[in-house]
Amino acid sequence: MLLGATMSTVPAHAQVSTDVIITAEALRDRAMAGSGAFSIVESLTTEVGARMSGSPADARAVSWAKAKFTALGYDRVYTEPVVHQVWRRDHETAQIVLPYPHQITITALGGSVGTGAQPLSAEVVRFASIAELKGAPPASLKGKIAFISARMERQLDGGGYAPVVAGRTDGASIAAEKGAVALLVRSLGTDNNRLPHTGSVIYATGRRIPAAAVSAPDANLLDTMLGNSQHVDVKLDIATSTATHYSSENVIGEITGRDLKEDVILIGAHLDSWDLGTGAVDDGAGVALTMAAGKMIQDLPVHPRRTVRVVLFANEELGYDGARVYADKDASTIEHHKIAAESDWGTGRAYMFRSAALNPALASAIGKVLAPIGITTERIQGTPGPDLGALAKKGVPWVQFAQDATTMFDYHHSANDTLDKIDAAALDQNAAAYAVFAYMSAEMSGDVAKKSK
Repeated sequence: MLLGATMSTVPAHAQVSTDVIITAEALRDRAMAGSGAFSIVESLTTEVGARMSGSPADARAVSWAKAKFTALGYDRVYTEPVVHQVWRRDHETAQIVLPYPHQITITALGGSVGTGAQPLSAEVVRFASIAELKGAPPASLKGKIAFISARMERQLDGGGYAPVVAGRTDGASIAAEKGAVALLVRSLGTDNNRLPHTGSVIYATGRRIPAAAVSAPDANLLDTMLGNSQHVDVKLDIATSTATHYSSENVIGEITGRDLKEDVILIGAHLDSWDLGTGAVDDGAGVALTMAAGKMIQDLPVHPRRTVRVVLFANEELGYDGARVYADKDASTIEHHKIAAESDWGTGRAYMFRSAALNPALASAIGKVLAPIGITTERIQGTPGPDLGALAKKGVPWVQFAQDATTMFDYHHSANDTLDKIDAAALDQNAAAYAVFAYMSAEMSGDVAKKSK
């Protein structure tokens, strides 16, 4: 038991002991006073920086993570090989040729093909949404560049992302079906910087065309010209390359349970990042706060009953390959995963604990410990997070910590994703939430959660 904690008001009939609650409250207070998470993300972004999977920096990130887990004192540190295809951005430029010449800033979407041995120039046709693009007549875009101009709305929960993301992921294949030679999308961001936001394109079967995101000011410029019913030609020069069978690694640190050590409480994030910034917000913050949360549990005088496992997944940005490898275990191993939580939604403060899967007594007890740091509890399902999706499909239950994402998409997937965007106090608050959740779940005397559907 940690000293200096306040007594809890959880009812005596709850299946969570007073000693566990007191220790959880002390973990919370310790994290809020300084979890060490900021120094971890500072180390990652300074010593490694951008770490696209398949790059030399990816290998450095794996070495960094193993060394950091070890330095933090985790009981066990190990890796899992993750073999996947590699995509590289070689160069990318764009100009408006007609009616008025302008250099515009673009970035190729992850997985995009290039323009070939030479640049391509074509007329631009604008669509307000992917739905409008889908409605274009067959062959109506033959020899043209499709431009999806939909703007992302700023929202507390980041909910403005979902309505526009399909334009980035699916737009190229839909445009190709209509005869287009390339796709441009307004960057999926809420900023007005002349820094485009990348992200993956997903090709369906059929012809593949180059796909790129345009910075917000340059998308506005295209909108202005096209809004004046002017014929607009754009020249694109994009070179990309791919390689197969690169081996990265999931990096895993464990705090071994004292008696139910085969049972796992999983918290995690993804180690890789895009190549444009230094991957501080996405997902250096998640890496740091989950490592810090585990470190605080590791430092307890007595370890919890179950094993707490921190997983840093490989290659989330370009295919969730680390998550797939991790989930592709035999059923008996997956069965021992009692609950999971993923941090991959920036560095804003957590404001809601979505806990439908948890034992009601455990959810109530955790909620009472988290309430003083501004986190409400709702018995709703939430979402598992991108890397936990594969585990969720196999029945592993999850919880979600909803974070304030008001400013996250100012930086998301862009060159502006750098350390100065990290709020150390918000990082500590999230580390507190994950430490409390993981510790109390690991100590639960009864069933932790019900399987997911």
